[in-house]
Amino acid sequence: MFRQIEEARLSDVHLKYDEASGLKAVIAIHSTRRGPALGGCRIIPYSSTEDAVTDAIRLAESMSYKAALAGLDLGGGKSVIMEPEGPYDREELFRAFGQFIEELGGRYITAMDSGSKVSDMDIIASQTQHVSCTSSSGNPAPSTALGVYKGIQAVLKAEPAFDSSLKDMRVAVQGLGNVGYALCQLLHQDGARLIVTDIDEEKVQQCVEELGATAVSAEEIYSVPCDIFSPCGLGGILNEDTIDELQCNAVAGSANNQLLTPHCGHLLYEKGILYAPDYLINAGGLIFVAMTHQGKSQNEINHRINAIEETLLKVFRHELLHRTPSSLVADHMAETQLYGE
Repeated sequence: MFRQIEEARLSDVHLKYDEASGLKAVIAIHSTRRGPALGGCRIIPYSSTEDAVTDAIRLAESMSYKAALAGLDLGGGKSVIMEPEGPYDREELFRAFGQFIEELGGRYITAMDSGSKVSDMDIIASQTQHVSCTSSSGNPAPSTALGVYKGIQAVLKAEPAFDSSLKDMRVAVQGLGNVGYALCQLLHQDGARLIVTDIDEEKVQQCVEELGATAVSAEEIYSVPCDIFSPCGLGGILNEDTIDELQCNAVAGSANNQLLTPHCGHLLYEKGILYAPDYLINAGGLIFVAMTHQGKSQNEINHRINAIEETLLKVFRHELLHRTPSSLVADHMAETQLYGE
């Protein structure tokens, strides 16, 4: 664990076990140099504590980079709850988790993530003020989708094979959750031809009927010929095998930690695929959560989200000028703000 902490330059990791509720949780705080660490709460079944800690550390680091490139006065953190195997009292579990957050004295602010819901955030709010995405603050998914959409506009401008319009562009969307489906709606409005996959067959059918999408299997989504591949599900999906299968000009999606390893950024670059770094293009949700928490207006929030396009264009210009993978360019830009390097 300490090797992981050192490699990620993490500030601290907190583990909590509450026997009464069955809570087993990890809070990873990557940095508070720019402000409190903000990051969502993920509740999924983990096979081991080690897996939960690894997930929290990776996601917390990504949140710091995301906040830095979004220009937010925040650090990055992440929490994961190991979902109990048997029946459990969800309200009791999240009440205990809220107490855990309160014990950290405001160093970490939580929000929604995979597996957690607005109602869970409301339960947490009964125990601590250090929470966003409650029923009174709104859903960040549309803002995340808007940020990805703005990022795709940057891709259209930077990739020589594209013109400036999404009309008739083939976009393969992997994952039709709240963000993925909202992104599909935005792309459809601009005339994009959607290719979609999801484990939820009802969502796929809805996308086919409402947005004219073409459905493919989970395996086919990597190899289907398209202009843009847009991963909007879980992370770690870009590896040597899947990158080898890709038949696209660009990758631009909302999923966190899309690259299984940093080397995968080099593989995309060598294959001539333009990659929109995940923590930059998907920052719209974080911007919404942070600025809502600060009492900012929707106009102010949208203005900051719109800036994702120009930041991404800056990354692409640097990639072209210095012949460096976009993933490394974005890392360097974020690290300069985080560490002054």
